[in-house]
Amino acid sequence: MELLDFGNGDRHSVNLLDSMASSSSRKNIHADATDDEQEQEEEELEHFDDFTLASSWERFISEIEAVLRVWMSDGPNNLLEKGAVLLEDAGNLYKVKSEMKYAMKSYCMEFYFKTDPDVDAGKLADWNFDLHDLQLCFGVKEFLVIAPQSASGVVLDAPESSKLLSAIAIALSNCSSLWPAFVPVHDPSRKAYIGIQSMGTVFTRRFEADRIGSQVPVKLMHLEGLYELFVSKFAYSTLDLSVHNFKVRCAMKLTFRTLPYDDDNIKDAKISKSGENLTGEMSIGTQWDDDCSWSEWYSAEDPVKGFELIAIWSEKMVESSMEMAELENASPHEAEKWLTSLRLEGSSGNRVGFTSELRLLVDALQMSFEAQFIEDFVSVENPGPDNLKSMVIPPPTVRDRVLKELFIEGIQFSDFANSGHKISRAIKGAPLGSLFAQFCLHSLWFGNCNIRAIAVLWIEFVREVRWCWEESQLLPRMPANGSIDLSTCLINQKLQMLAICIERKCQLSEDYQDCIGSLDQIDSMSEEESVVGDDSFSLQTPSEEFSGKVDRKPEDVDLFNEKKSSDLTRRGSAGIVDSMMLLKSHQSMHAPYTQEAPLMTEDMHEERLKAVEAFGDSFDFSAQLERDILTSDMSAFKAANPGAIFEDFIRWHSPGDWEEDDGPEGSKSSSSSSHDIKKSKDSWPPQGRLSKRMSEHGNLWRKLWNSAPALPASEQKPLLDPNREGEKVLHYLETLQPHELLEQMVCAAFRAAADTLCQTSFGELKQVETEMQQLYLTMASALRALQVNHLSGDSETIEDLRRLTVAFEQVEKLLTLAASLHRKLIQAPRLSREIFNDYHNFYIQTKGKGLTEDIDEKEFNKKQEVRDHEREVLSNMFVPPTANQSWRKVLSMGNLLNGHEPILREIIFSLRDRVSGNHYAARSGSISQQEIETYRMYICGTSNDLRVALSVVSCD
Repeated sequence: MELLDFGNGDRHSVNLLDSMASSSSRKNIHADATDDEQEQEEEELEHFDDFTLASSWERFISEIEAVLRVWMSDGPNNLLEKGAVLLEDAGNLYKVKSEMKYAMKSYCMEFYFKTDPDVDAGKLADWNFDLHDLQLCFGVKEFLVIAPQSASGVVLDAPESSKLLSAIAIALSNCSSLWPAFVPVHDPSRKAYIGIQSMGTVFTRRFEADRIGSQVPVKLMHLEGLYELFVSKFAYSTLDLSVHNFKVRCAMKLTFRTLPYDDDNIKDAKISKSGENLTGEMSIGTQWDDDCSWSEWYSAEDPVKGFELIAIWSEKMVESSMEMAELENASPHEAEKWLTSLRLEGSSGNRVGFTSELRLLVDALQMSFEAQFIEDFVSVENPGPDNLKSMVIPPPTVRDRVLKELFIEGIQFSDFANSGHKISRAIKGAPLGSLFAQFCLHSLWFGNCNIRAIAVLWIEFVREVRWCWEESQLLPRMPANGSIDLSTCLINQKLQMLAICIERKCQLSEDYQDCIGSLDQIDSMSEEESVVGDDSFSLQTPSEEFSGKVDRKPEDVDLFNEKKSSDLTRRGSAGIVDSMMLLKSHQSMHAPYTQEAPLMTEDMHEERLKAVEAFGDSFDFSAQLERDILTSDMSAFKAANPGAIFEDFIRWHSPGDWEEDDGPEGSKSSSSSSHDIKKSKDSWPPQGRLSKRMSEHGNLWRKLWNSAPALPASEQKPLLDPNREGEKVLHYLETLQPHELLEQMVCAAFRAAADTLCQTSFGELKQVETEMQQLYLTMASALRALQVNHLSGDSETIEDLRRLTVAFEQVEKLLTLAASLHRKLIQAPRLSREIFNDYHNFYIQTKGKGLTEDIDEKEFNKKQEVRDHEREVLSNMFVPPTANQSWRKVLSMGNLLNGHEPILREIIFSLRDRVSGNHYAARSGSISQQEIETYRMYICGTSNDLRVALSVVSCD
């Protein structure tokens, strides 16, 4: 009788188990027909086996037995030390193998084992996803597989398969081993096996598995027919049981898969009243990442191709086929457990994203060293690399569109501090949203980011910048006030300087027009009304003159009754300085308005350092610029404090150079913390003197004081000449060498791309934040070499930059997946977080933390349990099929989920019985009460593709 008889005459099942049963003991096995003709058995002499005269069949069995004894004696731990291989996607299942020959054929015997063999691998209700195929089919733990070393790896000849299984069964019996053994048979696509296992002295379990490819009987399409198939294997056997008294254990697992996105049949997404997307589907005419930060530059392919849902019914007792029919009509929502996993996009070398364009930008940097001027890359008539002529430059219409987006009117960027990640300032690039950062991002997508396209765009970019300067138009996307941000690249600093020069040039022009007819309209400011730091008194216009009189308190009248108010002209005062008075005039000291320190870019600071000690004295002055700043402050102080002397200026400007005397009646004057002016006047005059360096003969500060005129800041010559500095900026931009431009573009592009990705909403995923922080640190380290300006086309830094793009790609992939999960599972944040955590751990293990090239990914199939309140969210992913999608497959299975039938149905039927009271009973009382699994059937597949595995226990 065949174990698997599906009632289909077209099946070519082989009745192998009858032959196995007849060869279950060694005394019934002799040499094959060919060997019997050549050799005869000799009687054993003194209980010694003469293997020199044994047949090749017996030598083959002996060789198998020797290998088995070694494996049994070693045990799992020693086998691991000897090089056992861990199987992927099979938990902690390991494999060792041994090769042997018989009858001019080579065979390979493999032993599969676990380091924790006590775990029940075949427990019915667990549905362990780490099981090997044979463990799931037959409920075994450790097992053996013997197969020929051929292209197919299976035995195609029925007598050969029977002989192989008999040989390994005899060897296992001689070793007293209970390991099950399997032989693959038939065509590899059928995944067919036969097997045998000794369960002790009286019991033997036999295995058989096969597949019905296309001609599945109608009754086997439904659970009722599958149940009857299982019952038919034992209902008419010699069991001492009535057909109506047994109870079958049944467990079922259904796998559903969301439909792939179809561009021709995109359905409207289910939008809740709050505007949330409940299905994860895209609306008509939209992309999944339309609200992501990178959507301005490219549309990323959704890494999440769909979800798989696994609904599990744990072990239940079934008494009739009617109960199975009811189970088939049950909704998946009634399942005891839901699990889900991702269906991810496969690896692709043509992935569109920042990474692919940054690689091209690095290539452009390497080529930039081949020419001295930017214009050399524009004209193909100039001598240059041969591949330069093949580089495509976009048409003028595309170039004009990019320039229009860059120089769009009305866009001003005021807050650079919060435009990127908090640690992005470690990268010497440009703030996201600034003019140069936007230029770099546009360059990534302009003409495939080749050096010719970049050169053309840069030349036109500089022309637009010059037009803004000549027409006094504010430079867009740049702040027109504040200080120069020296943490950015030099081009960004220059553009910021130019924006400030344009603003000041416009102010000077406006002030010149406004000053006409307003020379005598400014009121004076009294002592009582003025306070230090009052912002209501800003720098006066160039023609403004402060002609008011200084109010005095009554007690000061006796000191100045001889003077007229017109002699005390005070100009450019910002307010009195608390408790400080002038040494000679006994008036309160006023703090003057002073000019702002001149703005300088990084290269200007370097020039200042080279001009140190220009005056040849002991002070660290920076040539003319430092002298101009100091003279300006002195002139403003004189104008705000008529009658002041050099010592007064030192007390205000450089308190450290005024030394106080410590006397019994001495008091603190210039450095007093008291806010009582009267007390300061009562302790007049202050006891102190200039420091040694300020009192030296020929001191530079005193020389400047003597020559400085009394002019308020509003009447002084500006320290920053906007016209001169603006032209210097334009000269720098127009004469910039190609490699200097590309070096700064690489830094700015990496930073701007990372800042753009960082603005994406991906939920509360700490792993993403950690990866982004690490990426910024990696970029800062790798890009630091570009600031040295000593690179060359064959520099190792170029290779470092290419490795940096690999690290960038890893983070970009992770962040894209996080964004996709967040949008699809926005109502189930825990599930989104756990799925991403699983993938992140998997990704780190497969990719590694190093900057290595891309390697092939193994399939990510980690399952995550779905909680009850999350089921509705996942169920909404399975939108009802459209009319065009529904005709593609005829529904023939039950347990539908929103119109979707399972793509895979797995069922395990099991029948357990006690040994006593039936024909399994043994004479030994030690096992008379043992309950064993007498019949087990695993069924896997769909309505038109079925695989069945059956194991039967019999008493020999």
